[in-house]
Amino acid sequence: MTSPCANVGWLASLTVGGEAQGAWWFSRASNPLRVAERRPGWVRFPHASATKTVGQQAVSGRQRGFRSRAPRPSFPLEGLMGKTKIACVQMDVAIGDVEANRHKIVGHLREAADSAAELVIFPECAVTGYCFGSLDEAAQFAEPLDGPSSEAIGDACRVTGAYAVVGFIEKGGSNFYNAAMLIGPDGIVGSYRKVHLPFLGVDRFLNPGDRPFNIVELPIGKVAINICYDASFPEAARALKLLGAELIVLPTNWPTGAWRTAEFIINARACENHVNFAAVNRVGVERGWQFIGRSKVVDYNGDTLAEASRDDEQIMFVEVDLQEANNNKIVNVAGSYEIDRLADRRPEFYGMIASTATKSHTTA
Repeated sequence: MTSPCANVGWLASLTVGGEAQGAWWFSRASNPLRVAERRPGWVRFPHASATKTVGQQAVSGRQRGFRSRAPRPSFPLEGLMGKTKIACVQMDVAIGDVEANRHKIVGHLREAADSAAELVIFPECAVTGYCFGSLDEAAQFAEPLDGPSSEAIGDACRVTGAYAVVGFIEKGGSNFYNAAMLIGPDGIVGSYRKVHLPFLGVDRFLNPGDRPFNIVELPIGKVAINICYDASFPEAARALKLLGAELIVLPTNWPTGAWRTAEFIINARACENHVNFAAVNRVGVERGWQFIGRSKVVDYNGDTLAEASRDDEQIMFVEVDLQEANNNKIVNVAGSYEIDRLADRRPEFYGMIASTATKSHTTA
């Protein structure tokens, strides 16, 4: 028989006032159970089911070291059987303290997996930090893809059965890349090297990504990775969609000036490509740079499913329908208003998009 506590967790993730919802999260600052109500501004509030007793039971269970995934509740889940639960870990990072960051990542990964998340996503450069002042400084914290971080994260994935996307600085031969690893129960599944580098932070000193865009077929569906500034280029997300992506994951480090990306661009990329999009940012201040949070999950229609706070470390859980991203034809009015943003393309007119660009920077 399903325990009452497990049912409370599932109910909180599925309903608010009897209406189906797709997201809930724990705030690490206060640890109450909170759910997201889909209203203008995405107001967060304690659910009536999230009593103090239940919260105390959840915390005390973790303190005892007891870890088990809650079984599905006994009540029916019509309409949600095709959805995948992902976790977006919005966290602060200690620059240059790889061991502490790695320990924190593994802890959050286990916590998210305990809540039945199948894919856990971390920010850009979550292992290392971002605001390095030189390549020499950053290089001492870089590691190969098969280094100690992927080993530690892989051990946690093996125990929990979850998959994880984690940002780090990758050492590849004599080059250094802003990269993300995709790790699963069987170890390294894939990786991505950031293609578009802004003149900001450690990206000023790193090598641009040197591999074609690709997708990875996981048990949950077809997943692709971009990193931060890549989202500013429509071609990147479109290439991934054409490869078959059902979910694009975007580890990011958005500072204050990037608020428009959080506000507008993520939704646009999801809508124009009919693909799910999960952008996971960090919080905190690093060497004078304030990071703005606002991690966001958007569905294939471009509608926001959930958005995190601007300041708090938190794990945001979201139910995402990956399979539906393959149904590219949108029928608004049958026979009168139907669109397909892939089939209706005219690539013969887009040749100039692939022309060589000249990169320049404004100097004072």
